[in-house]
Formats: sequence, C-alpha cells, structure tokens
Amino acid sequence: MDILQPPGWVRPKGYSNGVAARGRQVYVSGMIGWDAEGRFHTDDFVGQCRQALENALAVLREAGAGPEHIVRMTWYVLDRGEYLEAGAELGAAYRDVIGRHYPAMSAVQVAALMEDRARVEIEVTAVIPD
Repeated sequence: MDILQPPGWVRPKGYSNGVAARGRQVYVSGMIGWDAEGRFHTDDFVGQCRQALENALAVLREAGAGPEHIVRMTWYVLDRGEYLEAGAELGAAYRDVIGRHYPAMSAVQVAALMEDRARVEIEVTAVIPD
C-alpha cells in the first residue's frame, strides 16, 4: 500500500490524500453504532463511532483483513459541529480501534440516517495484498 502525498501539499491530519494498493478488495457496507444484535448501547456520538469502527473490523476479519488493510473510509454524520467538537476524543477512539493507520477518508454531513438512533454511519474499503 502506498500513501499518495503530492510534493508541497500540507500533510493531512487523521487521513491520507490517497492510497494505491493491489490485492483482494473488500467492501464493507455502512456500519452504525449498534452491536451485533442490532442494539444501541449509547446515543453518545463518539461511543457510536467506536462501535461502528469495531463493527467494520468484525466484517473485515471475515475476509482475513485487519485495520492495516483499510484504504478508504467514508463517514456520514448527522451533525458537522458534533463531529468537529469531538475531535480529540474521536481521534483517541479511532486510534484505540484502528491504530495509527490513516487511509483516504471523506466525512459528509447528511440530513438523516436510516436508523433513527444512529449518529454516524461509516463505510470501509480494504485491500488485502496478493
């Protein structure tokens, strides 16, 4: 996996501008902050983000992948301000679950998610090297 950082660009914080990889591609649908039985344990934004990331890793493990294989994430959040205000705490939760691996990422504020209690939905793409 190669991190793509054009010369002279400011290094992004918490993500990469681009990633190039070869291998078996794994696509994880949008994960939200409920457990394996579809139950929410918190309405806290960071708590739901942590659970959504853990859910994505559980799906990746089914393909023999881990966080180091993630090449892209898309985060759908209900409240941009809540996302930005949670910065330090969210970063700590991310590092606890994913580690210090920062794939290409996008974050988008949306009007609603399909599950009423969901505060975030995270899609993941991973590539397991050949």
